[in-house]
Amino acid sequence: MSTRTEQLQETLREILGERLQSAAFALGELTVVVKGGDLIEVCRTLRDDPRLAFEQLIDLCGVDYSEYGDGGYEGPRFAVVYHLLSVKHNLRLRLRCFAPNDDFPVLASVLPLWSSANWYEREAFDLYGIMFTGHPDLRRLLTDYGFVGHPFRKDFPLSGNVEMRYDPDQKRVIYQPVTIEPRVITPRIVREENYADSEGFRKG
Repeated sequence: MSTRTEQLQETLREILGERLQSAAFALGELTVVVKGGDLIEVCRTLRDDPRLAFEQLIDLCGVDYSEYGDGGYEGPRFAVVYHLLSVKHNLRLRLRCFAPNDDFPVLASVLPLWSSANWYEREAFDLYGIMFTGHPDLRRLLTDYGFVGHPFRKDFPLSGNVEMRYDPDQKRVIYQPVTIEPRVITPRIVREENYADSEGFRKG
């Protein structure tokens, strides 16, 4: 961890106090975790305190932690990760906040603080089903209007729930049950014992 990152971590501990649940250095950046109830207050502090000045939200994404760590993870299932940038101090920060309810994940919208959160939060809602209270236009962004479910959740079927096609008789797009049979595709070189020999290559 660099000296600048260590200084940032100490500054965050000093400013946020008990609102800071944890802070760890990973993947080249400092990652901090806060509770859902403290999210807006913490984000406003991160943006407005001159010692931090994280004036830009450069990314926001949902995460599904079910089956994380080979199933050994125990904790809230859904989280939202915010990537913040301070141009003033040339610093980056990764902020993680877990939704307290796995069945109906809800967090407050940070759109009033960073306007760039608009489509990011819509994407997290669309793909993970995470709700953002206070968002003025929370609707699907990437999937079809009639799409059922949230495709980035770990329990979403790989083949989907329905498929759509154009019906020439009805002259419109229709939805129907999935007709693709689920199967596991194994590469030929793995499933054929003598594949290398048959192609004239020597097995190593």
